[in-house]
Amino acid sequence: MINKLLSFFANLEKCSFSFIRVSIFVIMAWIGGLKVFPYEADGIVPFVANSPVMSFFYKYEAPEYKQYMNPEGAFIEKNRQWHTENRTYLFSYGLGAAIVIIGTLVLAGIVNPKVGAVGDFLTLIMSVVTLSFLITTPENWVPALGDSEFGFPYLSGRGRLVIKDLIMMAAALASLSENSRRILKK
Repeated sequence: MINKLLSFFANLEKCSFSFIRVSIFVIMAWIGGLKVFPYEADGIVPFVANSPVMSFFYKYEAPEYKQYMNPEGAFIEKNRQWHTENRTYLFSYGLGAAIVIIGTLVLAGIVNPKVGAVGDFLTLIMSVVTLSFLITTPENWVPALGDSEFGFPYLSGRGRLVIKDLIMMAAALASLSENSRRILKK
């Protein structure tokens, strides 16, 4: 019985790579698509503002953004105005479009390994940038507000969101490996 089950799973390799690509696409299309909404754009401000690689996209420097953060679901007009002036929304639209395009390239790997390999490689780069936020964004760690459990290794909600990109990186690497094998086979 166990051997039959193992044989079944052993024969899912081709299907699994397609599932990986579809999964990456769904995540990227969904998250990238949400970047057109203010709450999502507001939410990435700490990551971008604290990143030495990306902060130049914004008008204002860290930590000024802290006084203009909108809780998810809240509408505070003065904060929205600040984010408009900061280019928060403009940057988020561009980032969202790039994420959706990369996800689409990965999905295309199901039928075209060369296009898929480009998407996989870009996903790897995107994951490295996202994971760099663990180092550059103070909000990734539980703050010292009185409890003895704060700072490293205690990930906040933002930090837990960022660390999940390790899975995206691993999936992109597996897909890139399989696409590369298909390209070399031709």
